[in-house]
Amino acid sequence: MKNRSTALVKGFRQSTPYVNAHRGKTMVIMLGGEAVADKNFTNIISDIALLHSLGVKLVVVHGARPQINQILQEQACATPYYKGIRITNEKALPLVMQAAGQLQLSITGKLSLSLNNTPMAGNQLNVVSGNFVIAQPLGIDDGIDYCHSGRVRRINIDGINRALEQDSVVLLGPIASSVTGECFNLLSEEVATQVAIRLKADKLIGFCSEQGIIDEHGNSIAELFPADVEALLNRMEPDPQDEEQQDIHTGRVRFLRAAISACRAGVPRSHLVSYKEDGALIQELFSFDGIGTQVVMASSEQVRQATIDDIGGIFDLIQPLEEKGILVRRSREQLEQEIHRFTIIDRDGLIIGCAALYPYVEESMAEMACVAIHNEYRDSNRGLMLLNHMKGQAKNMGIKHMFVLTTHSLHWFREQGFVEMDVSSLPAIKQNLYNYQRRSKVLSLEL
Repeated sequence: MKNRSTALVKGFRQSTPYVNAHRGKTMVIMLGGEAVADKNFTNIISDIALLHSLGVKLVVVHGARPQINQILQEQACATPYYKGIRITNEKALPLVMQAAGQLQLSITGKLSLSLNNTPMAGNQLNVVSGNFVIAQPLGIDDGIDYCHSGRVRRINIDGINRALEQDSVVLLGPIASSVTGECFNLLSEEVATQVAIRLKADKLIGFCSEQGIIDEHGNSIAELFPADVEALLNRMEPDPQDEEQQDIHTGRVRFLRAAISACRAGVPRSHLVSYKEDGALIQELFSFDGIGTQVVMASSEQVRQATIDDIGGIFDLIQPLEEKGILVRRSREQLEQEIHRFTIIDRDGLIIGCAALYPYVEESMAEMACVAIHNEYRDSNRGLMLLNHMKGQAKNMGIKHMFVLTTHSLHWFREQGFVEMDVSSLPAIKQNLYNYQRRSKVLSLEL
């Protein structure tokens, strides 16, 4: 029981920075019909409701491809594809509208669930749907008439924002009307992408059968840039004649195309997670390393100069190490005075590493001090990232030697080329401040 309680508390504490970071942010969730049909969908709905309760503004865009395929097959209504787009003719349109409409009502019903014996107990979630999207026909391409298949013409962003400000979840489907009152079948991924771009959303989130994009070792790739995604798409494009390939790859391919467009148009992050794994959405958004794949223009992790706004994060990072005697204690006041000396590793607003550089210009020496890496990230090369950044800073100052005082990381610094030296080799000011009770080892690196 104690272990379970400890795990629960640890999970809450680790998720807190992300709860604060996501509150008030806008996310567009793209739910393909495959995700809606999966047995795990009820859990996805509960997680969407949880996001809403944590103050996230949500637009949910659903597709209905497998549901449409089923009803068309039952009615023996063939709808060929051209360039990956269904040609929705006069006979197919009412069936497509029926499948999409039923799905939208079903999702609304699940989002409205508030039974006491469910994860959504006490939920007062208001779902808003409407004519937020105006469509136009795709027209004729290479002599092929797409009939009632269309594209997004415009989106009532002001209307969506008003609904979000009133604490509602906006639910959009793949059917939209034109200015002439005709209905058109749209690609749900286009609707989601355009809504995310025009809303200036913070995230676009999609689902596929696997846990994001899987590498050759069977592990999910945590982060991709648009150019990486384009290279992947060239390898992943399914054979149009191979139905099995279509089933496996379609969801991922459609999302990745959407993610490239969204990312390059200013949506900071697009996340892809599994619709089959319970809690995948929550793990992706509220854990240190996530669980799926995100597409970004810039890495979620960066080494940068600290600012006064980083004081709290640095203090939280170094305090446990100070309590263990690994680092010398620093007060908040001291951190404020010395903040310009600090370099940090920032991961989505969470400070996971820091170090400070104190130059002794007359001796052409500098001390690298207060080196700390979050315990969840110590198995990678982030310490080396900080060291290399510090070396660059020191060289720019004309520093010839960089030194450290350490009680616990002697071997790591030796691996990086540092050699032990005597206290008498330190700058005179530092010698006078040396704490003989701590008996820190002194190591130096020639730059």
